[in-house]
Amino acid sequence: MILRRRGIGRLVLAGLAVVFLAGTSHVKPRPGEPLANRLFGAKRTPSPQKPRAVGYYAKGCLAGARQLPETGPTWQAMRLSRNRNWGHPALIAFIERLSRKARELGWKGLYIGDMSQPRGGPMTSGHASHQVGLDVDIWMLPPRSLHLSAARREVISSISVRTRDQRRVNGNWTRTHMEILKAAARDPAVDRIFVAAAIKIDMCRKAGRDRRWLAKIRPLYGHADHFHVRLKCPADSPGCRPQTPISRISRGDGCDKSLYWWVTDYLKPHKKPETAARPRPHPRRAREMIMADLPRQCRKVLNAQ
Repeated sequence: MILRRRGIGRLVLAGLAVVFLAGTSHVKPRPGEPLANRLFGAKRTPSPQKPRAVGYYAKGCLAGARQLPETGPTWQAMRLSRNRNWGHPALIAFIERLSRKARELGWKGLYIGDMSQPRGGPMTSGHASHQVGLDVDIWMLPPRSLHLSAARREVISSISVRTRDQRRVNGNWTRTHMEILKAAARDPAVDRIFVAAAIKIDMCRKAGRDRRWLAKIRPLYGHADHFHVRLKCPADSPGCRPQTPISRISRGDGCDKSLYWWVTDYLKPHKKPETAARPRPHPRRAREMIMADLPRQCRKVLNAQ
């Protein structure tokens, strides 16, 4: 069993590398060459182009982005100082749909965290993905008000719905949380949703007979106070690179034994090998990328005026 779990762990971690680092290159930067995240982070407005998601979720950019209004009838964008409430029109439409559903289910709406920068691309802090305007973080905190000031949105925080030992959901987790996530997973535009493993485990236990939507709910560290929704590549974006289909990396609803690796072996202290292994070159991370790492179209997106 231990060997089997270790094997599962290697597969999971390999999958994460694909999720966040797929396609990054080893092109050596020239001396003084600016980092891509600095270039894209400096852009305060979108490119005057038709909306297009370009490249991969963790290696791309966003042409013709649309801004999610800071406040809507069923949502509020949080942390406005980051200027990350931009996305492909498909993402804006999804947020509007899901926030209306959240109201139908009893919440006032949704608090919306990071989406993308005005032209997408790597960010100066935080995410490896969120580069093509098809990712959004949605807070687990049920809104008490949709009339928060900009200043208040900078200091208010979401809530964790997982225990400190990371193994179970806590008292903040409600049936409404589960219903909102179910509604998001059933949306045909959604590719997958990342949550803390304890959340997925609880949902597997309570889903009942209709479980097809559960396959889109994917366990991932760092998602206890928000859930991360990723949309499929839109039809208007032929340069968008899709993620590996879930059916190729997981069977059924994703509630098999491999799910529990996240609350067993994953949480064990990492043991260093007795002999030092030869270091391997690793793909550049998002905050290390240069323009040569991104699709060629991204230079046009960056420089469009």
